[in-house]
Amino acid sequence: MKFTRRSLLASTSLVLAPSLLGLGASARAAAGTLTVGLIPSEDSRAMIANSQAMMDMLSKSLGMPVKPFVAADYNGVIEALRSKRLDVAYLGPFSYVMGTTVAPIEAFAVAETKKAGRAFYHALIVAHKDSGIKTVADLKGKTFAFVDPTSTSGHLFPKAGLMKEGFNTDKDFGRVVFSGSHDSNAVAVQNKKIEAVAIADRILDSAIAKGLAKREDLVVVWKSDPIPESPTVWRKDLDPALKKRVQAAFLDVKDIPWSDQGMLNGFHPTNDKAYDVIRETAKILNLDLRAMK
Repeated sequence: MKFTRRSLLASTSLVLAPSLLGLGASARAAAGTLTVGLIPSEDSRAMIANSQAMMDMLSKSLGMPVKPFVAADYNGVIEALRSKRLDVAYLGPFSYVMGTTVAPIEAFAVAETKKAGRAFYHALIVAHKDSGIKTVADLKGKTFAFVDPTSTSGHLFPKAGLMKEGFNTDKDFGRVVFSGSHDSNAVAVQNKKIEAVAIADRILDSAIAKGLAKREDLVVVWKSDPIPESPTVWRKDLDPALKKRVQAAFLDVKDIPWSDQGMLNGFHPTNDKAYDVIRETAKILNLDLRAMK
């Protein structure tokens, strides 16, 4: 997963408007509409259309109309949670962990798409079978491509994994480049332009399905522990009864198209501890999550 300064905060931010969530059930119903904010990762009109099924299911479960709203940007999502201007938000794994350092927020649900079939993914290091690379030690002196300095599975997790095995990513490679995309890495290693690359497992599967790479030509040299998918979070100080209703509404959402994520199997309960793997990776890399906000 790639994240930039903007996408650190959310790749697709979903926010239940505090002006309505803070009200009692009868007052919310009287207000008429629950507003859901979406940060565009695609055309805003397409995003609203692709999210409508989810809005309808949330509306049915909560017992009130739900209206999507596409926000201009997502840089202020964590600050808005901290200042109690937002109650619920959909954040990326790293952005959530960063957010917990400055705001009283907590993960409560995580999505599973039909395409992934799970609520986690893995970072991989992959080499072409003709490169002779089979182990991390074999990477020494080889050409290597990360995705982007701020990519979770395309840089941060692979780098931390290599460091844990005693590999010096600054000195031990023959040459290191940042390709800019996971697909570019798949093409580069398939065509032997680069001897080994970092890539997310789900994106490698997609690249193979699109004909950009052939599984039989590739060797998985290293695989990360599971990386949890993006959580839906709430402010810890929300009314407990409201938390129960909101979580139940999300867990009721199943088998629908969801924005640019494809078909959604549904949401699963999660908690803050599930994201300790992000914190551990940050420690290995000596990242100051508070400073990255």
